[in-house]
Amino acid sequence: MRYLITGGAGFIGSHLAERLLDRGDHVVLLDNLSTGSMENIRHLKSKERMEYHLDAIENRRLVAELVDDADIIVHLAAAVGVRLIVESPVRTIETNVNGTQIILEAAEKKRKLVLAASTSEVYGKSTQVPFREESDLVLGPTTKGRWSYAASKALDEFLALAYWRERKVPVIVVRLFNTVGPRQTGRYGMVLPNFVKQALDNAPITVYGSGTQSRCFCDVRDTVESLIRLMDTDRAIGEVVNIGNTEEISIAELAETVKSRIGSSSKITYVPYDQAYEPGFEDMMRRVPCVDKLYALTGFRPQTKLADIIDRVSSYLRDKDAANRPRAVSGTPA
Repeated sequence: MRYLITGGAGFIGSHLAERLLDRGDHVVLLDNLSTGSMENIRHLKSKERMEYHLDAIENRRLVAELVDDADIIVHLAAAVGVRLIVESPVRTIETNVNGTQIILEAAEKKRKLVLAASTSEVYGKSTQVPFREESDLVLGPTTKGRWSYAASKALDEFLALAYWRERKVPVIVVRLFNTVGPRQTGRYGMVLPNFVKQALDNAPITVYGSGTQSRCFCDVRDTVESLIRLMDTDRAIGEVVNIGNTEEISIAELAETVKSRIGSSSKITYVPYDQAYEPGFEDMMRRVPCVDKLYALTGFRPQTKLADIIDRVSSYLRDKDAANRPRAVSGTPA
């Protein structure tokens, strides 16, 4: 099979590409490197079944050509990270909505399968935990820029499902719940790599808000396995499916767990939301998925333990730091 992955040089995209190549598929990556990185795919560049294009999804001619050549399109390109969303709401909305429309328009011509990545953010302020795919979405007011990401991804879902119902373009919508693992950057506010990096540096571990807000963290390998299984079953077409781990932990507990597993001397500090992001920032207090639908469709549930995930992320960051450390020149003091 020939896969096109938009956002292919990103964290999830690079892991998905790696897995598909390992099983013998042909993979084409499209990424403008706005949040992705060549470092994520450098080890894949020599693979004969892999090609990549450093360009924007707004390049309609290129997208049309790549979609035409593909069997399946995995649309991961999006504005990501709370900090980026708060600081660049225009970019967030335009990137998410316009990019999805361009992909769906190109896929419509030959009815190519599109897997569109959405987010647990669309559940908004809902308190109906665990979140189920058919539950109501409860978003905050339009005056709060923080909700622009959730609104744009919800519109992506509406658009994808409309293309399926009205124009018979096969689509699968997945709602991802805090996928984490090696290669994820903390640059845009991703909490786990930030905590691990701070702990390794024995720097203050910064918890935003009260720390009572809770999340579930899904190993990227489990996310990739879920994506592949969904794309391999026709029963997933036209469906919205949660992908996430159900092991819940508060952010304060996460900071303590990271500190303990790494053996760090870091202090844990608390930063009010209005200092971290913007005045009046609202957060989701709990974000727990129901993955019964994923299991019913694929026979798979993400289940990698958080302790194992933390160990994998810390090992990756240690190795990365060691590789970047200047080496002593022979004959000179180290």
